[in-house]
Amino acid sequence: MANDGADNLGEPQREGPDPAGGGAGSGRESPDSRPTGGSNRRNSDDAMPGPAADLGPILAGWPVGGHRPTVRLVRTVAGQVAIQVRLELGLLQLAFDGRPDGRRPHGADSLLTWHQSRLEAHRTRVGSDEGFELSSKECEGLREEGVQVYHRYVALFALEEYEAVVRDTARNLAMFELCRNFGASQGDRTVLEQYRPFVVMMRARAEAAIALTAGDSRAALAAVERALAELQAHFEEQGPMGGFEQSSEATLLRGMRDALVPRLPASQRSELEDRLRRAVQAENFELAAILRDELRSLE
Repeated sequence: MANDGADNLGEPQREGPDPAGGGAGSGRESPDSRPTGGSNRRNSDDAMPGPAADLGPILAGWPVGGHRPTVRLVRTVAGQVAIQVRLELGLLQLAFDGRPDGRRPHGADSLLTWHQSRLEAHRTRVGSDEGFELSSKECEGLREEGVQVYHRYVALFALEEYEAVVRDTARNLAMFELCRNFGASQGDRTVLEQYRPFVVMMRARAEAAIALTAGDSRAALAAVERALAELQAHFEEQGPMGGFEQSSEATLLRGMRDALVPRLPASQRSELEDRLRRAVQAENFELAAILRDELRSLE
């Protein structure tokens, strides 16, 4: 969910030098001064044996650096498709479907779907949402699951698996809504909102890519317009005036829009003008502003 790119997905943070120096008088033992008895893990009999447990050959066959890809799809022993992300000190493997870690909490596909089913059962029983609440611990579990999904959709975007990116970004946005509506504390209800612009942007980029692959520039432009309107509404609700204009996500989407408008045939001007009139009549001023910008770009 954080505002990172595919290039640094999951990259471990390097630790700095020991502030105490690690030398004489530091109170720390040097490696050579440690006992070499049975507690030495390197000589322990309970270490996983054999080549099946050693990732060395796999990592040697997939080096990092240069222009080598750092994300790939693999077929697991069980016959399932999985995503692998090469890290500097190892690799990350994520299930393509369901929870990225492959778990089924409470027998459900995910914690999100389980809590959504709880909400539906509550609505059936009570007749409304009143009285339904997610504890802070439950919201934390949903956020942790959302981080897994974030890592997956960033990897999927690098793989150009855009339909799956739309699925996962929509999933995380649904989780945002669930926590915002039913979180027990103010923090549970608001902490995820800082990540919403990035998720909205990624969903729009994937939707536009799907449309462009199908040769539908109009659908691609519509996806970008929807996202820009959603971002503007978000910043007006969450932050001070001007946040939308300064948002890096909105800037990227405006650049996409500017690149897409020239693809539209000249006959699209009348359609844009008609949509602008209808947006003004419906008092959808966010969309109207976007459509005005598009018309100006055609001049």
